[in-house]
Amino acid sequence: MTTNPIYDILPIFNQITLTTISSDESEDWLHPVLEIFRPCPAPQLITQSRLYLVPSVFDDEFDPDFAPEPTSAHDLPDLVEWCTNFARNIVEIYAGRRSPTQLTKQFHHRIFNELIKKSGSEKEVGRIRKIHISEPLDGICETTVTVRYGDRLRALIFRFEGVDKRWLCTALTLL
Repeated sequence: MTTNPIYDILPIFNQITLTTISSDESEDWLHPVLEIFRPCPAPQLITQSRLYLVPSVFDDEFDPDFAPEPTSAHDLPDLVEWCTNFARNIVEIYAGRRSPTQLTKQFHHRIFNELIKKSGSEKEVGRIRKIHISEPLDGICETTVTVRYGDRLRALIFRFEGVDKRWLCTALTLL
């Protein structure tokens, strides 16, 4: 006689039930040796924004070889210093103390023509109080400058676009 019982039908072991020990997914590796074989998480790739600058052309027509090319802000001069100097120069132009032709290369030609018409329109040189700079997209700068003219506080608003490896003023308004 044997100690093992004899079965006419063999038992079926095809169902495995797993019990959850914890709700934390990282605790499924309970044995210290299994920790060696834990899969590494996939690295997160940092993607640049897909929005990009389309330079303002003001209905000008260009040969495709000579069309304005957008430039990233990383390849352009520092914005804070650039905007400060630009605002000071514009305030002096409005007061008639500086010639607008000194800034010809910093403007789109249509905006420059509007500036020439308004040069000398203020009686005194305004004092710059605050400068607020925002960059909605790479290569675009929108700036608001508060300027004091005597008892009045006015806003100088301008927009720069990075075009052909330089900042180009494409909007300028004194409110």
